[in-house]
Amino acid sequence: MAAPLAAAPLAAEALGSRLPPLLVAADRVASTVAQGVHGRRRVGQGDSFWQFRHFVSGDPLARIDWRQSAKSGRGAPEGWFIRETEWEAAQTVCLWRDASPSMRWRSRQAAVEKRERANLLLLSLASLLLRGGERVMMMHQNARPVASRSGLDRLAAALQLADDDGGQPPAIPLPRYGSVVLFSDFLSPLPELRAMLGRFAAVPVTGYLLQILDPAEAVLPYQGRIRFRGVEKEGDALIPRVESVRDAYAERLKAQQDGLAAMCASAGFGFGVHRTDHPPEMALLSLYTALGTR
Repeated sequence: MAAPLAAAPLAAEALGSRLPPLLVAADRVASTVAQGVHGRRRVGQGDSFWQFRHFVSGDPLARIDWRQSAKSGRGAPEGWFIRETEWEAAQTVCLWRDASPSMRWRSRQAAVEKRERANLLLLSLASLLLRGGERVMMMHQNARPVASRSGLDRLAAALQLADDDGGQPPAIPLPRYGSVVLFSDFLSPLPELRAMLGRFAAVPVTGYLLQILDPAEAVLPYQGRIRFRGVEKEGDALIPRVESVRDAYAERLKAQQDGLAAMCASAGFGFGVHRTDHPPEMALLSLYTALGTR
């Protein structure tokens, strides 16, 4: 037991040392995009009761339901409850980033892994949404929404600690009529992705899928005899002349993307593609604009 306990502070320190640069980069990207967009928050509050939720840092004290809080029998702020309406519940944006091994792959044509770019875009989007008065929640067990930019460090910590999730968002309760934004390479078989979207549509929620690809995945630039190693137990594939399969590969990728776009449209979702060798600001602007029009 001594070794794990001794290693815990070191692990925490290493985690903390990685967060500030990521948060600074996310805030910079969000600030750049914020100059050209308006907030999504709409005027007015709905009065149809939806649910009580626990008070989180950043919530105005005036919104605490003191009668419900008194029933909890707990002190402040653990026992405080916020009364939510249908309109307010719809403003929670739930975010998820694929933590499977394929997101850790990077070619020589890219400066960052797909997972690194997904982290940056997720936190940048969260920063932008919080500036506009939205609430943001990471999709993981026991997740709680954040309502102010001070909660960004909690979102960043959740990203750093996320383990391999099999390329599927966790099955957790989501607010009805809210929004979800999913960051992944979405290279899984289309039937699996269709089933995933079906689960969200049944809640119901809408949202956006952003496919993040390495430039080598997008254009297959290799020449000659290449052995491709599977990163998720797919096995290896030896191709004598890669250039001979480039056109077929492009058709297969396009079919995957066309299938994703069609499934998203039928489920009320948006769909976009981003390459890791392209500026993150363009992807964030497109994503934020799409959320505002849905």
